[in-house]
Amino acid sequence: MAYTNKVFRFGNFSFWFWILFIYILAALIWWFISLERQSGDMSSLKLQLLNKNDPQYFAQQREVLQFKTRQSAKFIGEGLTFLALIVTGAVFVYRSIRKQIEVSSLQQNFMMAITHELKTPIATTRLSLETVLRRKLDEVQQQKLLLSALSETNRLNILTNNILLASQMEEKNFQRENEQINLADMVETVVSDYKNRFPQRRIEASADKDLYIDGDELLVQIALSNLIDNALKYAPKESPVYVDLMEDNDYTQIKVSDEGPGVPDEEKQKIFQKFYRSGSEYTRKAKGTGLGLYLTKKIIEDHNGDIFVMNNTPRGSIFVIQF
Repeated sequence: MAYTNKVFRFGNFSFWFWILFIYILAALIWWFISLERQSGDMSSLKLQLLNKNDPQYFAQQREVLQFKTRQSAKFIGEGLTFLALIVTGAVFVYRSIRKQIEVSSLQQNFMMAITHELKTPIATTRLSLETVLRRKLDEVQQQKLLLSALSETNRLNILTNNILLASQMEEKNFQRENEQINLADMVETVVSDYKNRFPQRRIEASADKDLYIDGDELLVQIALSNLIDNALKYAPKESPVYVDLMEDNDYTQIKVSDEGPGVPDEEKQKIFQKFYRSGSEYTRKAKGTGLGLYLTKKIIEDHNGDIFVMNNTPRGSIFVIQF
């Protein structure tokens, strides 16, 4: 439905845009033809008024014809100038409105996604706590429900933190810490947290020691967490997720690899745009808001690093953070 609405709005805009553009071109052509006719009529009238017995007749005739030629050249020059301005303006307006429609569609998808992402953990947490309060459960069942509620609360906390942090970084209101980060310890901490949160998933890590960068450790943790969360979200539950920290020539790299469906080549840059998600909110199955990768890219670039995605072999994706 969201995708259909987007296509309808863009198609409707395109139709009226091209109607207006053709009308303006037709008006320009009519203006040129009218001026040419007027210039021709004026020249014909001047030629008729000339006295053929006058010794200067041929000189005057030549002068009238040269003036008509200069007028035609002037009209052509003005017409081409107006045409260039009209085409340039039309291209600018078309691209601007098209971009606005795409942004509007992304924002609509974001609002639908965020509504779902907020309602699900709240509903799950409430149900778990109500069950604990209203029913007499044994300790194992209570622990299971409370852990479920805690997991959903953590998910809600991560979501709200991402939204607030993205807003602060975009408005340049966020003051980050600047300290020496032990990347091996940081990777171990993040991976350990995910292993505790998702004991049924296989997450493997390898890290070279004595690799450091200067920056905000909490922000780099958030960036890595978003990549691991993304890998767990899209990869099959039985497949592993690998996190590797290594030194490659003059670069320090953190790679997060999965065996999911992968990222199409035409979307490898788009996925780091704000709110961008493949498909429609009505058709995609993976949860998300379109902020995780955008926020990750902002954090890494703020630490003078780079992030990109490669194809995994035989299937899946490898997200690479490079300092």
